[in-house]
Parts: sequence; structure tokens; C-alpha cells
Amino acid sequence: MTAYIIRRLLVMPIILFGVTLLIFAVLQTLDSTQRASLYVRDIPRNENQVAAIIRRYGLDDPLPVQYWHWLVGRRDPVTGEIVGGVLRGDLGYSQTGREPVVEVLKRRLPASVELAIWSAAPIIAIGIWLGIQAALHHNKPIDQAARVFAILGYSFPTFVFGLLMLLIFYAKLGWFAPGRLDTQFNLLVNRPAEFTQYTRMMTFDALLNLRFDIFLNALRHMVLPIITLSYLSWALLLKVTRSSMLEALRQDYVTTARAKGLAERVVINRHVLKNALIPVATIAGATVAGLLNGVVITETIFDLPGLGSAAANAARSLDLFTMSGYALFTAALFVSVNLVVDVLYGVLDPRVRLE
Repeated sequence: MTAYIIRRLLVMPIILFGVTLLIFAVLQTLDSTQRASLYVRDIPRNENQVAAIIRRYGLDDPLPVQYWHWLVGRRDPVTGEIVGGVLRGDLGYSQTGREPVVEVLKRRLPASVELAIWSAAPIIAIGIWLGIQAALHHNKPIDQAARVFAILGYSFPTFVFGLLMLLIFYAKLGWFAPGRLDTQFNLLVNRPAEFTQYTRMMTFDALLNLRFDIFLNALRHMVLPIITLSYLSWALLLKVTRSSMLEALRQDYVTTARAKGLAERVVINRHVLKNALIPVATIAGATVAGLLNGVVITETIFDLPGLGSAAANAARSLDLFTMSGYALFTAALFVSVNLVVDVLYGVLDPRVRLE
């Protein structure tokens, strides 16, 4: 198992290297003057300032040299300080966030992580459970209802379902509002003397501050985003789990296990589930990675200040540095999640470790 994990770890840097090449290639579609404007925090007063930025970051150097400077940094020929360098954590300046891109990611990440934590468990657990029940009751009313449920989930675009939730539960009933907190609580949490933000995740910070009223309010604001993400994800997990379970139930080893007189519960739990969950692990891993990465449409609809809404704002404003920083974060996240999924494959199916 250790050798299997080491092999997967060795692949990660190669993939990330390829991602950096692609992002750098996209930036090269702009000329040196246009790329210099990405480093400007205020409107330059004359062309000499633009030329100084080009010299500072070496934007007119040969492409291999530019890539190396963009990756590891470059010594300013005037001041002698090291500037730039993705590996140093310098992803550039965000024009939309009016701060370094790294700070934008740090500030926005907690909201996306919080939504992912509260959404992942119901998405994975209920989605897999629905798929299992549909397979075990194949062509029965439960299976038919599950298939209709999945088709409806596939048919609904995210923005339509999210807006429908807002129309019903906010505009009509007034139960669940968008945003992270009601106005009075939002003002309170921004007063350091009264509320300490340990993690910047409102539900967890509220518990750490023993403010259960803020916790309930923050959780109430997350109900509609969780329902939106869950319903649309359940449809996919249900279909994959159902088809995988049906395939496993038809295998000879299941027939043999039943012929030996094993209880149906033992056959399902010990022989069917372990094999059926292998493809499901891929979908579940991608779902969790997508949640951590920030769900663009959902965060935008429900006014959640996460990574997804930051990426949407950057895309609308052509903020290339923020978008490239988001792309790098996305690549690192998905590579890491795929590593976890690969290891999970090895746990579920020992044959995978020997390939």
C-alpha cells in the first residue's frame, strides 16, 4: 500500500507542472504592456511607469526565462528584492478584490469550506442510500420513484432550481434568506470586542464563542444552498450507485454467496457494497472537490462570499490574476482529492494496488 501511495504522489508534481504551463500560456496571449497592467494597483500616470513594471518583472524576457520568473520569482534590478513567484505565494494583485490574490483566496475560502462541510455528508450519504434502495428494489415502485427523482434532478439547471428555492422559501414564505447572516448578527460578528472570528466559518465560530443564536441563524441561511447542492448531486450519485449495484448483484460471486445460505444482509454488506462503491468513490470525490472549490452558481445566487462567487466576479471583470490563482488552487485541490480517491480504490479493491 505504501508503494502504491508513493507512486501516486510522484505523479502529482508532473500534473501541477502541466497546469502551470497551461496557465502561463494563457497569460502569454497578452503582450508585455497588457500583462504589465495586471500588476498595476493604481492607474499609471505615464508610459515610463508601465516600462518600469515590465523591467521589474522581466515581462520582455525570453519565454522560458519569463516562465521561470513567474514560477519562482525574480530579483528586481533596481531594489534587489524578490518579486513575483507562484511558488512563493505571490499570485499577483486582484483588481476585483483590491488586494493580493492570495489574500482573496484566504478570505473567501472559509465560506466555501463551511458550505462543503455541511453539504458533503447529506449529499454522499443520502445519494448513495437512494441508489442502494433503488437497486435492491429493482423495477419496483421505490426504484421507479428514484428514477423519476434522478431525471428531475438532471433536468433542473442549478440556477433555475436555486432561484425556485429563493422564490418559494424567501420571497413567498420568508423562511430562509440569502447571505450568511441577518443584518444584526452580521454587524455583531464584525466587532472584535464582542465576537472572535477564529476560522471565519460562521457556524463554527459561533459555537466557539458560545453564541448559539448566531449559530442557528448562520445554519438557517445555509439551508437553501445545501438543498440546492444536495438535490442536484443526489441525482448523479443515485444513478451511478444504482447501476453499479445492479451490476454487482448480477455477478457470480453473489450467486455463490447466496447459494451458501448467507443472509441477504451479509451478502449485500460484505460482497456487493464493497465492489459497487468503487465507481461511486470517484463521483463522491469529485463532488467534495467541487464543493471545496466553491460552487460558482450556487454561491452567486445565495450571495455567499466564497471562492465561486470570487471567480465569477473575476471572470466578469477579466481579472486574469484572480482567475489564474483560482485555477491553480482548483488544480491543486482536484489533484489532492484524486490522490485520496486512488488510495480509497486500493482500500476497496486490493487488486488496484498491484496494477
